[in-house]
Amino acid sequence: MKNAPHEKQASLPRKTVLVGSRGRMGAMLLARAAVAGLRVAGADLPLTPEILAPACENADLALICVPAAVFEATLAKVCPHLPPDAVLADITSVKEQPMRQMEQAWPGPVAGTHPLFGPRPAPGADLPVAVIPGRTATEEHLALAEGFFTALGCRVFRTTAQKHDQAMARIQGMNFITNLAYFALLAGQEDLLPYLTPSFDRRKAAARKMLTEDARLFAGLFEANPHSHEAVRQYRQMLNLAAAGDIDLLCERARWWWREEEKTAETD
Repeated sequence: MKNAPHEKQASLPRKTVLVGSRGRMGAMLLARAAVAGLRVAGADLPLTPEILAPACENADLALICVPAAVFEATLAKVCPHLPPDAVLADITSVKEQPMRQMEQAWPGPVAGTHPLFGPRPAPGADLPVAVIPGRTATEEHLALAEGFFTALGCRVFRTTAQKHDQAMARIQGMNFITNLAYFALLAGQEDLLPYLTPSFDRRKAAARKMLTEDARLFAGLFEANPHSHEAVRQYRQMLNLAAAGDIDLLCERARWWWREEEKTAETD
């Protein structure tokens, strides 16, 4: 689905409220929005009426930046304070469940978004954001959500909740689960320590934050994604091929990721 054209100035929200503004992603978006000159208000725990009412007042975009595990409870607190024409949006890494929850809790327009980058993007990095239209969201409503992220220097593209979750089950979910299973398998085997190689150390370093600081977050996202278990079943099929000795077949399939590099090398 191609990006819908929109004029940047016309699509900027007059005011955006960021709920979960002290979390890592919420704080990052709040800071970038302030630098971009957008009018933003932050709200975080405790989400009392005294905090939410002034933050939500006159907002035409509400961006919910909380984990999936507390998402529905947060909606119940926020929605009573939103103007009736405000666009309700989220940034969770799953979309089918949050979209249903938002549309059940909010009679107004809904848009799902997922910034496909972390709270500390590298300077000059590509900052893609998936945008999922809600059932009743018009182009004008979607332009507010897209305009917010475009003003922050992000690249927006539209998709569906199902396509998004199927992709994230494979990209994000399987990255977590395969690392989790691998390091759980080897845990406690101190006799292996003299044999560690640089490639193992690189994998361990890459997985450290995911499996320590962010383990609960990724575990929650895995369980919230309806396509996670199908992705695991497909991965098991690849392991069955390895167990059967079909390593060359797996190598050939895996080389798909470097096909352009190989084509370039062949023409040089």
